[in-house]
Amino acid sequence: MTLLHCQVGNQIFCTPECLCLCTGFVMMKSTWMLVIAVLVVNGASTEGDSEPCARIYTSSSVVPLGSPVTATCIIREDCLVGLGQAVDIEWRLGSELILSSTAANESNRVSRVVLSSFNHTRAALICCIQASSQVVAGVEIRAGYPPETPQNLSCQTNLTYPYTLNCIWDTGQQDTHLPTKYTLHTEIRDLSENRTYEPPPEINHYSIPRTDFGLFSDMNIYVKAKNDLGEATSAQVVLEPVSAAKFDQPIIAKIGVQPKRLGCLKLTWSLSKQQSWMLYLAVNLEVRLKTAGSDQWSDPPIPLSQVKSSKAVVECCRLFHGTRYLAQIRVRYKQSPWSEWSSSKSGVTLETAPTGRLDSWMKVSRNHTSMKLNIQLFWKPSKLFRANGQNLSYVVSQQKSHGERWRMCSTTETFCSFLLSGRVRKVYLSAVNSAGKSPPTEIRVYQPKAQMAIMDVTAVPHDERSFLVQWTADVISDLIGYLLEWKPLLKTDLSHIHFEIVNKSQSSLIITGSFEPYKPYGISVYPRFKDGIGSPQTVNAYLRQKAPSVVPKIQIKKTWESDIEISWDEIPLEQRNGFIKGYKVFYWNENGPIKVVSADAEDRRVILTDLNTVSLYEACMMVSTFGGSLNGSTIYFKIKPFDAVTVVVSVTVVGVGLALLIIFTVLICFSKDKKLKGHFWPVVPDPANSSIKRWSSESTQFTHPSWEEEPNLICLSHLSFLDLTTKLSKEEDDIWFNSSEDTSDLGESICGSPFMPSYSGSNSESVPYATVLLSSSCNGPIPDEPHVYLRSESTQPLLETEGSFTPKCYQNFAIDGMPREQCFFGPCENDIPEIKEDPAIVWDDFPLLRSLAMKEIESD
Repeated sequence: MTLLHCQVGNQIFCTPECLCLCTGFVMMKSTWMLVIAVLVVNGASTEGDSEPCARIYTSSSVVPLGSPVTATCIIREDCLVGLGQAVDIEWRLGSELILSSTAANESNRVSRVVLSSFNHTRAALICCIQASSQVVAGVEIRAGYPPETPQNLSCQTNLTYPYTLNCIWDTGQQDTHLPTKYTLHTEIRDLSENRTYEPPPEINHYSIPRTDFGLFSDMNIYVKAKNDLGEATSAQVVLEPVSAAKFDQPIIAKIGVQPKRLGCLKLTWSLSKQQSWMLYLAVNLEVRLKTAGSDQWSDPPIPLSQVKSSKAVVECCRLFHGTRYLAQIRVRYKQSPWSEWSSSKSGVTLETAPTGRLDSWMKVSRNHTSMKLNIQLFWKPSKLFRANGQNLSYVVSQQKSHGERWRMCSTTETFCSFLLSGRVRKVYLSAVNSAGKSPPTEIRVYQPKAQMAIMDVTAVPHDERSFLVQWTADVISDLIGYLLEWKPLLKTDLSHIHFEIVNKSQSSLIITGSFEPYKPYGISVYPRFKDGIGSPQTVNAYLRQKAPSVVPKIQIKKTWESDIEISWDEIPLEQRNGFIKGYKVFYWNENGPIKVVSADAEDRRVILTDLNTVSLYEACMMVSTFGGSLNGSTIYFKIKPFDAVTVVVSVTVVGVGLALLIIFTVLICFSKDKKLKGHFWPVVPDPANSSIKRWSSESTQFTHPSWEEEPNLICLSHLSFLDLTTKLSKEEDDIWFNSSEDTSDLGESICGSPFMPSYSGSNSESVPYATVLLSSSCNGPIPDEPHVYLRSESTQPLLETEGSFTPKCYQNFAIDGMPREQCFFGPCENDIPEIKEDPAIVWDDFPLLRSLAMKEIESD
């Protein structure tokens, strides 16, 4: 038995030597078919005879997909030897049997089949003998579509070595299911030279070498597509290779300014070194600019036509004054593709004075120490503001009554803090650069208002860099708008405070900035009234939340018989990473179940109940935010048994101590021992209803009691002796004597006077009532002149109506025998007083003076 593969081209057949006792089978993989015939050879074969036993004739071996197919199978007579004359032929398409209605056996050697729609891209049509299923012949049929017309043919010249003309095209959207060949055709008009280029199969681009084209010669270029079902030709492209060249990145050499050309920049540029031979070629140029710090380039770019690189200087005007710009350029020749943008180069336009106004936000609070206003002023450029310079500073000033302005603050920041008098109603804000100062922005100073208008504020993340803030407000007639303020809560510097002013019709705003995830921000909404700023509503917000960084340590605070109270410290704000949602404490003993006690975010204590005094307990805490949870470490604790004896002893000791205290207090209250009572309740004489004469030993001996017996001394409240080395002049005496001020308040004593070396201030807790001034040494003989008396500070009122603490001008009334020039208490502001007769003295109003006078009479 011999195994033969009998296939020639797309025909499958049996030779005469093969008594086609062959069993045919088909192996299919994807759209490919392989037909293998197993031939049983009966007898010897003749090598010279290779005619097939049968042939299949079709209308075409490649047909459009879905079109009808007709096939005829013819078997040679000598191939039917041994099989008899009555042979039925059947058809198979791949592994599928074709129904007899579509197959017609014209004779025992000829059969014809018609397929109304061939829906396979590739399949084998087989002719077999029905009785034995022997394969006699077969043919392979392919189906597909004709090629689409190539579209979007474009060519681009590469001006870097090696020079090439690169063409590319679109083959179309539809798969033809058939091998398709593309060819690129070029015609050079000046040379009448035609060339054809054949890229590899299924490739849609080709590079023409530099030897086959001229840079300045027009060319016709088109593409042909061809397969077994037809061909298609693209539209022709006519181009000059140099006009299809994509230039290298140009170079900006420098950027400068011209004197007195405000708002203009001068750019000096050139082509790349490899393309410097195009020095006199006129190209088209585009320039794009952006300010330093901006992300947006000017759109559209500034076009410049027919610029020669030999005169590679261009000027861009109508720019902001004193502003740093970044510039880029790109070039092309005629309609060639644009080059890539050049590297950026920066330059600064000429400066002028700033223009426009500044948006401001003033926070006013009262300073209770200095009775002035604390001012925090913030500002930012408005949409119409132009700095017109690089080094910008700001000046806050106050206008004086005579028209000049007093500078209160000068800074390069966008905020300033200062104190301001409550009478000031306006301040002025100006921007300053090296060229001048902007017109001042007037800012009105309003007193703080307690009026509320904002009812509710919410702030939620809008995207990765912004918050959506929404609020509701009461309908108030003098409400003119709102002010939004936001700041990071972990940074206290005023430079991190931002604000935005919105009108009355808005109730929401998207605020954008350099917000960080897991960091808290405070967002406040202030109502703006015609006469000031009202009280705000503030809300905290996180852009994104996660679990806290730490879990607080559990501390045992109190214990009871079977309960325990535990507490913990608050998590620092910088470690929360979100809003604390709550706490959970898990605790369990060795054999018992796990129990859970929850606490709100505001509570930081829980009580664990029904604990066993015998078991050892374990506990741990879990703290949660809206972004996650974190578990803490485990602690161990045990409840001590309740000791009743210790409690009874403690209560007894406390009770005995309290009883002794009560007994001691009662004994002191009802004791008749004046010494003992004097140590707890000293006797203080009342100067208002006393005199030195009446301060006897009985009334004063217990004022400062002692445990030892001492002689009863007669004590004045205070007696000071000062040596007067000089005698006051008559002029000074007259000034004091003729003071017209009220003498009901005798003022400060000389002990508390700021003119004395031992001055102790007005707050001294002095007891002295009067001071006696002598004109001689305190150890010498008593002088003939009367003494001078000054009233001192006292914790007891002298008269019923005490004046203010401020010292006033006083005078003594003349006492019998006393010269008038010594009757004085202190200096007055009057120059030379009039001398009037002494009024009648009511001695009952001056008990001390009366007692001194009586003592002098007795001495006489």
